[in-house]
Amino acid sequence: MRTRPDLVEHLPRLRRYARALTGDSNRADDLVQDTLERALAKLDLWQPDSDLRAWLFTLMHNLFVNQIRVRRPQETAMDEAVDEAVSGGQMEALAARDIHAALARLPEQQREVLLLVGLEQFGYAEAALVLGIPTGTVMSRLSRARERMRQMLASDPSILLKLVK
Repeated sequence: MRTRPDLVEHLPRLRRYARALTGDSNRADDLVQDTLERALAKLDLWQPDSDLRAWLFTLMHNLFVNQIRVRRPQETAMDEAVDEAVSGGQMEALAARDIHAALARLPEQQREVLLLVGLEQFGYAEAALVLGIPTGTVMSRLSRARERMRQMLASDPSILLKLVK
């Protein structure tokens, strides 16, 4: 008899990745719920000796891509969060907003790789497995994403000053 894996321990990381993908906490919660629902429905497809975290992130990625395909082509999930209000003029909040806006301007494929490797600390091979692409593609997308972020953040020195303070 197969033992049921503990999905609960992966919730914080799933939610963080969903929030970074969608830019909206309500849609992130919906994406996490959809991911868990799909995971429970397809649990018999998960191999007990494989990485459960990578499998869950793969499910989430595929669900997110499907949701994006349904939405209008020009609309991206992160665009809606760029104009959120920042309270109190706190420098950290402003810097975070600017970084979030720069992330939103990255092409989706680069943003996904940057979030998986940089935020979720997946290895290149794990990220490749989640995204269904070769490891070399992960590495090149990550390199382009990092360089583009550097250029965007360097083009507005105030962002860098906010990060330093």
